[in-house]
Amino acid sequence: MAQQFDVVVIGAGPGGYVAAIRCAQLGLKTACIEKWQDDKGKPVYGGTCLNVGCIPSKALLDSSHRYHDATHGLAVHGISAGEVSMDIPAMMGRKRQIVSQLTGGIAGLLKANGVTALSGSGRLLAGRKVEFTPQGGAPELIEAANVILATGSSPIEIPPARFDGDRIVDSTGALEFSEVPKRLGVVGAGVIGLELGSVWARLGAEVVVIEALPEFLMMVDQQVSKEAYKLFTKQQGLDIRLNARVTGTSVVDGRVNVTYLDGDAEKQESFDRLIVAVGRRPVTKGLLAADSGVNLDERGFVHVNDFCQTDMPGVFAVGDIVRGPMLAHKAMEEGVMVAERISGRKTQLNYDCIPSIIYTHPEIAWVGANEQQLKAAGTPYTAGVFPFVASGRAMAANDTAGMVKILRHEETDRILGCHIIGPSAADLVQQMVIAMEFGATAEDIALIVFGHPSLSEGVHEAALAALGHAIHIPNRKKK
Repeated sequence: MAQQFDVVVIGAGPGGYVAAIRCAQLGLKTACIEKWQDDKGKPVYGGTCLNVGCIPSKALLDSSHRYHDATHGLAVHGISAGEVSMDIPAMMGRKRQIVSQLTGGIAGLLKANGVTALSGSGRLLAGRKVEFTPQGGAPELIEAANVILATGSSPIEIPPARFDGDRIVDSTGALEFSEVPKRLGVVGAGVIGLELGSVWARLGAEVVVIEALPEFLMMVDQQVSKEAYKLFTKQQGLDIRLNARVTGTSVVDGRVNVTYLDGDAEKQESFDRLIVAVGRRPVTKGLLAADSGVNLDERGFVHVNDFCQTDMPGVFAVGDIVRGPMLAHKAMEEGVMVAERISGRKTQLNYDCIPSIIYTHPEIAWVGANEQQLKAAGTPYTAGVFPFVASGRAMAANDTAGMVKILRHEETDRILGCHIIGPSAADLVQQMVIAMEFGATAEDIALIVFGHPSLSEGVHEAALAALGHAIHIPNRKKK
């Protein structure tokens, strides 16, 4: 007889494990299927984010930043250090320990909440039945009142630069280098390419980032992206080339030869390693039977409505396999929303208030609309900008690059967007996420007391600047 559950979740990444835990908390008999295993054949949870994405990359970003500070940033504080060296195996060991601790923690959370964890793969059949294939075992049938699809995404491979797992690698391979490449190529100047390029540039690699688009970080507010380009191109070891499209690669004598078009001119470069980071695609291969009732859109994403409901009643999809930005925190909150809607609650997610973050140095973070979008929509707005160079806290930390920018509706004063490049941008932007979620105005922010000295004062001053009465910078003259 087939096992029966109220909810079966396929995938235990950020969207899947969160959905499973919340379903169980709401009293639903829940199973979570995950096929990921470690090199010893032990099930591991957390998906791309915890195993080969958000968490390990941040561990390496932090380690490399500390090394860079030790070699370049201490003298200004009056600190003299002897010879500083980087132990790459030790750095990688720390990264693996963090990943192991967190993925093991998720296994514990699933168990503590009463979720039945199943190691293997899942396939959705007609009538909300799930074909579960255990690792090394025969398929078996599971019946579910509800199914949540959360299988995540995988790196995109491009024909001119096929992965070989050694010299030409994806983002996963870039987290496992055993030594610092002398010369590193990165295809793609998006979030992943910039973060991984930053890691190895800080550690001493000469990094060349090849980006096909003519503009830098087109999804970011234009003023912030221009500032980012200026700051990144000044960083030692980081060479960013825009409007450059890779047309071919070859590996000869352990070197990766790359041919690319710089405008109309063909050029070549040679690297020790090449990271291809041109984006990710949804993982849906083998997930859906032809009669499952779930449809994909023209880009291969699972078609869902605003509440992550697919075209098949009782079947939901969350995270990277559905529309919207591929962000772990988006997937998590979609998982919670779906779990609560299955239990009968009317929970919904405000997609206008999902922050995006790039963990370079300086960090870049934003929420809401940018100036390009507001201009295109004809929305009346005013902008307020506060540079960190005017922040006492940033000066004390010798970290003054960047700015806080707030956009407000010219008529209603509602905050429409916030864009930050600079120290602690990832944390500062969350203040504005909360403000926007509650419909705050620039005046609301201006009337709040912020601690002094603190980086968060930059948010306060940007709101004041948007209103035309900033205190610690000159205000723009009204036209």
